[in-house]
Amino acid sequence: MKYLSFIVLALFSLHGYAASTGRIFVTNESGNTITVINSETNKVETTIDIGKRPRGIGLSPDASELYVAVSDEDVIKVVDPQSLKVLREFKAGSDPETFAVHPNGHIYISNEDDAKASVYDPKTGKLIAEIPVGLEPEGVAISPDGRKVIVTSESTNMLHVLSVPEHQIIGNILVSARPRAATFSRDGKIAYASAEIGGEVVKVDAENFKILKKGSIGGEKAKPKDVLLSKDEKELYVAGGRADKVFLLDAGTMEIKKEIPVGKRVWGLAMTKDGKRIYTTDGVSNTVSVIDTGTNETVATIPVGEMPWGVVIDD
Repeated sequence: MKYLSFIVLALFSLHGYAASTGRIFVTNESGNTITVINSETNKVETTIDIGKRPRGIGLSPDASELYVAVSDEDVIKVVDPQSLKVLREFKAGSDPETFAVHPNGHIYISNEDDAKASVYDPKTGKLIAEIPVGLEPEGVAISPDGRKVIVTSESTNMLHVLSVPEHQIIGNILVSARPRAATFSRDGKIAYASAEIGGEVVKVDAENFKILKKGSIGGEKAKPKDVLLSKDEKELYVAGGRADKVFLLDAGTMEIKKEIPVGKRVWGLAMTKDGKRIYTTDGVSNTVSVIDTGTNETVATIPVGEMPWGVVIDD
């Protein structure tokens, strides 16, 4: 077994990828920590003190580094997913909140206070570009081919579509009130985005910048935030905020198929690579819920830190 493990690690190294830790990393916004969960046992391994108000979180393309937006310190901190040590940090503009990692390794960040999206090389901390967008930029999504980026602007009620590497706005899509998160289809032609105050999820043509269909998750408490496509792209999972549910929508009709109860004020979502499980951050419950996508039922609840916000899986 030792020799097999050595061979696996050697192959990962040869192809430029770090061996998976099998860990789930959760930012705790009010606790100023990261909770580290073992994905095999769904048990907490440890807690890392990270800084004031951590929110956005993501992995480098080769999974060798973990990036954390520490909003009240205006920095991105870089953590080793294996040793769990903070390696370095770099300034990332005013109030970095949400970000996405490009296939080329650069980080695209929403800087809410400055009405800008910024692009950084996390290896050097160098600022690559700044792109003026609408008021209160929030969500960031990158197409799988890396050619397009969507930035949501909460107060402008728009999805801004940026071109890469030009870093120019090539389209604006007006949506319902307070758009929060977005995600692309695998071919990059379709995108989905949540509108928190509008209580809607929109399906948009990401090439012609038009709304194709709207789906309502209804109810006064339903405040959609994160959105994820199922692996077969037939269904959409939507974090329902104060509704304390994850809504399962048909990705074609945008109609609700099922409501999945989770913890209070569900916010962040992350799916395993095989698509079999979804982990949710339940901000008011201080928990992470685990959804089995085969049954679309919650199968585990994991206590974490104070006000969990973002989640990423190293699998």
